[in-house]
Amino acid sequence: AQSENILGYFVNVERIPNSCSHPPNHISLKDRKILVNLSMAYYRLNISAYNEAGESPRAIYIVPEFSATDLPGQIHVKSQGTNAVVTWTPKYNPKCFVVDWGTGKEDMHMKIITSTTGNFTLGNFQPYKLYKIMVHASDVCQCESFIRHEKTFGVTHFYSVEGVPRTGPANVTVLNITKHSALVKWTEIAAEDPIPLLQQGLLQGLQVDLCIPRALQGLQGHSCLTMGSVSYTHLDTGLKEKTTYRVQISGFTNAGEGPLTPSQPFSTPKYGTVEPLCICITKHES
Repeated sequence: AQSENILGYFVNVERIPNSCSHPPNHISLKDRKILVNLSMAYYRLNISAYNEAGESPRAIYIVPEFSATDLPGQIHVKSQGTNAVVTWTPKYNPKCFVVDWGTGKEDMHMKIITSTTGNFTLGNFQPYKLYKIMVHASDVCQCESFIRHEKTFGVTHFYSVEGVPRTGPANVTVLNITKHSALVKWTEIAAEDPIPLLQQGLLQGLQVDLCIPRALQGLQGHSCLTMGSVSYTHLDTGLKEKTTYRVQISGFTNAGEGPLTPSQPFSTPKYGTVEPLCICITKHES
């Protein structure tokens, strides 16, 4: 009954951040859908319905992040202590660039750059935090809404100071075990929420250690083979039949290698295959 009395809808499109404090774009429409051309900046939509009695409470919708593919430009970032120098090569000469940077949509900053030199210094970066930097080209440089004017030039992610990962991957699982092969799977090391700062740097890859405990041969220690990997699966081949192995995985950044996961044992059969094994790890922040 309420929907039958609706006369239309109000939609406010607000850019995040909006350091110019410009009022959101106010759109009135009769339909329940809207098409807007947006840059890759964060946006908030406030949606309300109205009828002859007045306006309803607003529903808030945050536009999901876009995939940073097929962008026209590349952004390069160089750390200088707590500052960072951002450089890029313009593909054309807009009137200005709009730079957004921060750790997430609730912590974004914005700066209008009218210089055409293609560089800018950002400050007050904290160590071990992942920052997102976006550069947009715009033909409007006054402090007003950029919704109709800006186009995203490039996007990059950056750590001012990198550390080693605080943990290894989770949920290491050994599947498809045969006489001479096994498939090792895992889930990624989280960079941000819900488990913040586990990577502490841009993850360059993962190291997979496949070991045969020498105790099984009456010796001390382990005989290990180390393999690099950047995906979430690894196929070990050339294994010995009827042999017990142990798998451990660690991640590494430019600062070095993080801790290994708990040892995951598995045994190759003499014939056929065996059921998968899994060790599931729950991480708790101290």
